[in-house]
Amino acid sequence: MAADKFPVEAGHIMLFARSIGDANQIYYDDEYAKTTEPGAVIAPPTFVQASAQFDPNYFLRPKIGEEWFGSAKGPTGITQKKEGGGGGGGGGLHAEQHYVYHQPLKAGDVLTAETKPGKSWEKEGRRGGKLMFSETVTEYRNQAGELVVTATGVGVRTERPATSGE
Repeated sequence: MAADKFPVEAGHIMLFARSIGDANQIYYDDEYAKTTEPGAVIAPPTFVQASAQFDPNYFLRPKIGEEWFGSAKGPTGITQKKEGGGGGGGGGLHAEQHYVYHQPLKAGDVLTAETKPGKSWEKEGRRGGKLMFSETVTEYRNQAGELVVTATGVGVRTERPATSGE
């Protein structure tokens, strides 16, 4: 999940850093940041996840004109059906997230993102049958076309619903 264009703004960096409890001055103090190796306010690790807020199709954000009840639940408490499945009626979840920073992500950058599939592999599980892992790789490039961050998410689906471990 990534937006076509993601402006990296100093105010957003500061709010993100505050939300994760990181008080490092490099995330909000321009004068201090000028004295550091990057020489500018930079974004904290994982900041590129915020690009989802600029994606008009981000599944956790309401569409314009739609009612929003949060947590994908309607007013009746019935969970809305999600697309996809993974075969066999099993479930899926987000298993890992990795970030590789190729250079500092600076306030003022405008990122573009390209998402593509990564590796896939399988492993035998103990209670849900086969575990099917797959990667999604998103490359974030700045306004000069330079690679800034590579984000790799790993999802896992089970072959069937897990049974209790008796």
